[in-house]
Amino acid sequence: MSSPITRDPLHRLTGQFREPVREATYRREITPRVRLESGLALCVAALVFGMFAISDYHYTGVSTELTLLLAMRLLVVVSCLVLAFLIGRAGDYNRRVWLHALPLWILATGIILIIPLRPESLPTQVTAVVVATMAFYLLIPNLLPVVATASLYLSLGFLASAVMVADTPAVVALRISLLLIMTNAVGFFALLRLEKLQRKQFELLQEERIQNQQMAEEISHRKSLEAQLRRVAERDGLTGLDSRGHFMTRAQDLLLRAQFDRSPFSLMMIDVDHFKAINDTWGHSQDDRVLAAIAETCKRSLRPQDVIGLFGGEEFIVALPDTHLKDAHMVAERLQSKVAELPVREEMPDTA
Repeated sequence: MSSPITRDPLHRLTGQFREPVREATYRREITPRVRLESGLALCVAALVFGMFAISDYHYTGVSTELTLLLAMRLLVVVSCLVLAFLIGRAGDYNRRVWLHALPLWILATGIILIIPLRPESLPTQVTAVVVATMAFYLLIPNLLPVVATASLYLSLGFLASAVMVADTPAVVALRISLLLIMTNAVGFFALLRLEKLQRKQFELLQEERIQNQQMAEEISHRKSLEAQLRRVAERDGLTGLDSRGHFMTRAQDLLLRAQFDRSPFSLMMIDVDHFKAINDTWGHSQDDRVLAAIAETCKRSLRPQDVIGLFGGEEFIVALPDTHLKDAHMVAERLQSKVAELPVREEMPDTA
């Protein structure tokens, strides 16, 4: 059995396999799960983002800002739902990374646009940005570089809007910056650890699969060897007939069945005359040919249910189920006639 696969080192900053082929295999493996989880997460995110339209009405009342906020939220919600559907149907975590990244950028843009449209809600939006950032890292499945880029865009865009539109003091902006830095750092290292753990688990699963496959192949090989050994034990190598022990086992089963059914059963021995003379005259190679020819002739002359085996050096034994003694005599005479017709002696080489 060959050794398990060699574990591939992981990248320190992304948690991905350094070997592209291994990374592609891993992504293909988790694509079905990612499709399902991404679709559900995006539907929940769209629902939560749309529900905050209630707070928009609380802050702005019926106004132009409310209309713009509702239009923006509707666009984000519809975009997320459409992307959730597309990811569920055609999302490919290996070749369509952009499709999985697009919802993060849409959600981040929607959150950033709230500040210019509703600047007085900055204190509550800070909390929303922190929650959204952690959701990017931990709730919506994506590659770490994709999540880090989208989260950085959200943090910088939100901070720029807070300073430029909401007239945030420098001290408050500094506090917000530190909070966002800490949030991104925690989310980054949490996702990095998760990415590494998932890939290590994938490697262990691959090793187990390979070991199981190797074990199955080993079992199959052993069964094949056992079958070969059984055939060697049950068959005579020269004539292809049943060996003496195997014949006795089969004949005993036939006899017991005949006794149970009260059916006739016959047994006869075949001895090749003058076989020693063949050996003395032409040698072992030729008497082997004669023995094999006689065995093949007898086997062709018997019924499929009859059993024939090699009993001794030139002795054969035949079990005839459902055969009376008179019929057994006829079978014996037929075998004698067939063997007598063999042109074996004419094919013998002349001796020097």
